[in-house]
Amino acid sequence: MKKYLISIILLGSFLFSFSTFTQAQKPDYEKYGKIAMTVIVADYPGEEVRDYQYLGRKKISDTKVEDSFRFQVQEKSKKIDVIVKVNHDLSNNKLLTITVESQKQ
Repeated sequence: MKKYLISIILLGSFLFSFSTFTQAQKPDYEKYGKIAMTVIVADYPGEEVRDYQYLGRKKISDTKVEDSFRFQVQEKSKKIDVIVKVNHDLSNNKLLTITVESQKQ
């Protein structure tokens, strides 16, 4: 009886630790990636977004950062790389500015 009880407890603790390990944390830039995607859809209505990449974060000041995203948009027969830079404040999670730059290939 003790062996079964110990086995159940060990199995339960293993499953609990495994489930907490496998729950992926959402990256802190995810919110701003969604904002960037909304800007792309608004700027290029009806066009296909073919690729999306998070380029990274640049620190502007102690509390302000810039997250950059690259989108590849198919506009008619041309591929366009669009860089969206989202400046925001880490201390209050407020959006400051959004910059959109397009580069035709």
